[in-house]
Amino acid sequence: MISKYDVKDLGLAEKGKLKIEWAAQQMQVLASIKQRFEKEKPLKNLTIGACLHITSETANLLIALKAAGATVVACASNPLSTQDSVAASLVKDFDIPTFAIKGEDSKLYYRHLNAVLDFHPQITMDDGADLVHELHTKRKDQLKEIIGSSEETTTGVIRLKAMEKDGALKLPVIAVNDSDTKHLFDNRYGTGQSTIDGVIRATNVLLAGKTLVVCGYGWCGRGIAMRAKGMGAKVTVTEVDPIKALEAAMDGFEVMKIEDAAPLGDIFVSATGDKHVISLDVIKLLKDGAIIANSGHFDVEIDMAGLEKTAKTKRRLRESLDEYVMPSGKKVHVLGEGRLVNLAAAEGHPAEVMDMSFANQAMAAEFFVKNKGKLEAKVYVLPKELDQEVASVKLKAMGISIDKLTKEQEEYLSSWTEGTQ
Repeated sequence: MISKYDVKDLGLAEKGKLKIEWAAQQMQVLASIKQRFEKEKPLKNLTIGACLHITSETANLLIALKAAGATVVACASNPLSTQDSVAASLVKDFDIPTFAIKGEDSKLYYRHLNAVLDFHPQITMDDGADLVHELHTKRKDQLKEIIGSSEETTTGVIRLKAMEKDGALKLPVIAVNDSDTKHLFDNRYGTGQSTIDGVIRATNVLLAGKTLVVCGYGWCGRGIAMRAKGMGAKVTVTEVDPIKALEAAMDGFEVMKIEDAAPLGDIFVSATGDKHVISLDVIKLLKDGAIIANSGHFDVEIDMAGLEKTAKTKRRLRESLDEYVMPSGKKVHVLGEGRLVNLAAAEGHPAEVMDMSFANQAMAAEFFVKNKGKLEAKVYVLPKELDQEVASVKLKAMGISIDKLTKEQEEYLSSWTEGTQ
């Protein structure tokens, strides 16, 4: 028998519904898509399995997909990111089977992934590619049932592109993260603000005057550095890419190797999508009382296993802050158990930013239906015109008007004959 749900407490539903309604007021782009979906029912008779952060913003995406005629089932994409009240409301108020409990262990996390796959979805949505990975390793017989999968985050896209390169990918994927209206805004402004929010909520430290080290200067790293600078922090960037390192330097940030930054920084935030960026060797170089956090999707950027093994003692000082005492006597503070700090210690991205990201997710689902059987097993990006449609609706919601090219200007841009007069 298929489980209907697994949430912490259905009694939390009323609180969750209010959170969902508040987020909906900030998500005008998704609302416009939902309105069209309700009329056209483009996802009728389909089952969509979503492995996403179970937050109030995600809830609005799931509700929009259901309005499009789909049967929607969801699980959490991270053990610490679930808002339990939202999970309860999805089940009780919106009849969306949901499998997510904040703080679930690894065993329960994967049981929840498989609970979603038990519904035999034709379209999957991922945030980190765990659902796709489970399909390719444990439930290969279901691959033939999948029309396509969409991926929300940088880390997941990296993983999926590696699968494609190795010839291991057996279904078409849309890298929603690579849409301009996702990574240019969600990653920079969403991650920037929510990461700083997570650090402050977990610690209540003053950022002004502190040296904050950002590991990685992709779009997420850019956003974190920008917001930290705005809070008065002295920002240092570490990078492996010479182009990004040069950009950080020209943006006015100190750039150096991480081992050189280690003894100088007060707060360290990793945002690279790679493993052991803040390694045990780096941790040993930190100053007494240093704070380290991870803003990447998976909990691999900080060598937590090495730290746990090496530290003499560990204790929890605040809800999302653990203190480790090293053999030297120095104290190191880790936020959110080394998991993505903006959701482990705060509420994740603001709804206004997720509005665009989830509009892309909704359009990806519709794109799969329209192109069923036409797509190869590789990683795609949503067509540019859909990206621009999302941006146009967002501008309208913000009360902003922009210019249009004249016929003469359009002809000039498409012509090669006119030059110096």
